Amino acid sequence: MAEWLVEQGIGEERAILVEHGEVRAARLRWPGGLEAGLVADAVLASRASGSGRGTARFADGCEALVDGLPRDASEGAPIRLRIVRSGISEGGRYKLSQARPTADSPCPAPGLATLPGARVVRAFPSGLWDEVILDAAHAKCDFAGGSLLIYPTPAMNLIDIDGTLPSAALALAAVPALARAIRRMDLAGSIGIDFPTLAEKSDRKAVDVALAAALADWPHERTAMNGFGFVQLVARLEHPSLVALVQQDRAGAFARLLLRQAEQVREPGVLLLTACDEVRQAIRPEWEAELRKRTGRDLRWNEESPLLIDAIAAQAVAP
Repeated sequence: MAEWLVEQGIGEERAILVEHGEVRAARLRWPGGLEAGLVADAVLASRASGSGRGTARFADGCEALVDGLPRDASEGAPIRLRIVRSGISEGGRYKLSQARPTADSPCPAPGLATLPGARVVRAFPSGLWDEVILDAAHAKCDFAGGSLLIYPTPAMNLIDIDGTLPSAALALAAVPALARAIRRMDLAGSIGIDFPTLAEKSDRKAVDVALAAALADWPHERTAMNGFGFVQLVARLEHPSLVALVQQDRAGAFARLLLRQAEQVREPGVLLLTACDEVRQAIRPEWEAELRKRTGRDLRWNEESPLLIDAIAAQAVAP
């Protein structure tokens, strides 16, 4: 039976849906800011003339797009809002959070421990998270005979299918990998899939049928494959995917991963952390303080900094 496991890490929360020892889906949350589910008071900063849309400014200075404004809502007036989609960085562009008016009481955004049947654990089974987050960092998922390359853009997530198999065989082989990657990378919104061009209508139909079966339990809408091999999926978007988060702040992502590794060191001694300068600078002082608190250890940085951003390591050494 599939079960959500949650790690409440330093600077982030991580969740994986595990079934028979395999990750079926994953979630990553970096707390803070205007996250989906947050209910808070704001000020209506602007309103489009003759429209129910505008922008609002919250107490921390963050802004959100607002839809569904009542007719009597005026600029400068207080308004209570629910965030329905977190802010997302894609392709060098930042999309503001989206909000709607609500009469609900103020409340923080829900953590990943609220996922259905979730169980908070100190650490995931060995290796499961590393595989998921590295796929997200590389924006690439391999399968027998080919690979999926994921490109977040301001308009949509684009997935390119590449491989050495004949076109029809490659397209069909990619379908299970696509279904797996979409769930493990937590992709949503508009997703464009560039399959190999299939001249025969029967081959395109076979891929459509296979894709429908593979995504049957994932709520979405889908177009049929066109003559150029393109398929578009649309699913409700509420928060950034794993790929979007890593692309938004690559150094910060590896900084959090380093802290996770450090938390799991079992050998006694001082924690020796190794990372490039960019990753080291991304670690906030409060994160270092939390690591000391959780582990009860002193920290030391390796003076021989690697050049690669993903060359991180945490180990115990004698004081």
